[in-house]
Amino acid sequence: MALSGSDFPASRHKNSRNPGVSESFASARPVIGMTTYLQQAQTGAWDVRASFLPEAYLHGVTRAGGIATLLPPQPVDVGIAARVLTGIDGLVITGGRDIAPAAYGHRPHPATDEPDTGRDEWEFALLAGALRCRLPVLGICRGAQVLNVALGGTLHQHLPDIGHPGHQRGRAIFSTSTVHTVPHTRVAALIGETAAVACYHHQGIDRLGERLVVSARDGNGVVEATEMTGADFVVAVQWHPEETPGDLRLFAGLIEAAAVRAAERVPS
Repeated sequence: MALSGSDFPASRHKNSRNPGVSESFASARPVIGMTTYLQQAQTGAWDVRASFLPEAYLHGVTRAGGIATLLPPQPVDVGIAARVLTGIDGLVITGGRDIAPAAYGHRPHPATDEPDTGRDEWEFALLAGALRCRLPVLGICRGAQVLNVALGGTLHQHLPDIGHPGHQRGRAIFSTSTVHTVPHTRVAALIGETAAVACYHHQGIDRLGERLVVSARDGNGVVEATEMTGADFVVAVQWHPEETPGDLRLFAGLIEAAAVRAAERVPS
């Protein structure tokens, strides 16, 4: 169930910049950082390299009760990543091009995208920092693969090669797949036994990363969701939950976990 404004404590003190919103309400909403693309893009007369993210991601976060902020790729070290993470309550590693196979010790497959090592390094650094400070994390499509590789796992670089051709139709058309969750996992608790989901991935999880468990597969056995064992919210799905705006359950789970963290920041 998505969180609404009534789920956060109200205050008698109004925000002077927005008189209809209490300061307590505004500050209690968790801030969710979302990684972005950084590549050539066109808008109006301009054709330049730009940072961007499809609006559907923003809607997933805001409609579930969070505040969305973007985290574009940039030069990074441990200190920069840590500083960025102090300003957010949860992290979404979003979809995008394939991870450089060198990150998991493989040579590139002909179907693998030209790597964007700058984005890879940025997201690996943010994720490592988030896990160290126990920040809630949701990985989406590429984000599921980033989590797996970051924890020592590997990827199938082209699912059609192993008999699974239906996960990426191409031409920006999402496939619909039915996923079956593993009982007693966090993903199962959030979405139930099965769900129809929107997919657009030609790669998949091969060897599972350390501390990860499989939490959903499709009907052919392809891993579609993983999560980290333990109490922290670290969930990753190969599908695109932002493309099913009527089903905010995964975003709501992230927001709920992040709201606990946000509440700790609010002065009593």
